[in-house]
Amino acid sequence: MFAPPGVEPAPSRPPVDLSAIAIAAVKAPASATPDAAAGDADTPVVARLLKDTAANEAARTVVFDFDHTLYDGDSGTHLFRWLITRSAWRTALALLAAPLLGPMIAFLPTRRWGISGFVWIGTVGMHSRGLLDRLIDRYVAENAAQIRPKLLPIALDVLHAHRVAGDNVVIATGAPPELARAILAFVAHEAVPVVGTAVGPRFGAVVARRHCHAEEKMRMLRERGYGAIDIAYSDSSADLPLLKAARAPVVVNPKPGTIAMFRRTLPPGTPVLNWGCVDRGGDPVKASGGE
Repeated sequence: MFAPPGVEPAPSRPPVDLSAIAIAAVKAPASATPDAAAGDADTPVVARLLKDTAANEAARTVVFDFDHTLYDGDSGTHLFRWLITRSAWRTALALLAAPLLGPMIAFLPTRRWGISGFVWIGTVGMHSRGLLDRLIDRYVAENAAQIRPKLLPIALDVLHAHRVAGDNVVIATGAPPELARAILAFVAHEAVPVVGTAVGPRFGAVVARRHCHAEEKMRMLRERGYGAIDIAYSDSSADLPLLKAARAPVVVNPKPGTIAMFRRTLPPGTPVLNWGCVDRGGDPVKASGGE
């Protein structure tokens, strides 16, 4: 990850107080902590999931989705909007294509193709993934002030606490992996492995070659050695394969209309939390230090 000249060093973070993560009113599912004593019943769910792993032989594997889980919004859309609007001719081409691509995005069966059309417009003329990665780094550096407020403080507290606890933390995202990697390293000062949509040159642009989505996300995680997942955090119904595979799934910032489906599909008592997305559902929680 690049570090532009003049960037201030990462601020030191205070020791993590797991109780300060403040998931106060939400209880963990029995399946998440099968050996929990009866006295643990009122312990906040994330604090329970973050218990010290020193007694365990192996560290836990913890997977976070990125968009609407750590980042309030669609990071890929924000990136490709920037890639398109950086030049007048790309903007004009996108406007001409919008009457065709817009309805395709609105219709779920053709959504991927509509998005791919705008991705092609944003990257046409590029001939390597490396060039796109350098532009992603530039985008993050130039827009850090706008990106920083989109990172959810509660989510970053939880991610950081898992790392302090010694867990193996990985981000699994439908965006290009360099985007999540750059945002977390440059803006949030967290360096974690990222599994994301594989991109490469095609049709005169850099486009998705393998979409890290739904079942394919699980296949890509397994290929990278993340087969046995202990805890998974996601907002999306597309991540049901990931949430079902986890020993302790946690739904965060779901669309209100999906909450009933998550409660039906996932183990009884699965936490459904809101980490600060105002237009999303879930049980609201407070940031560290909140009353």
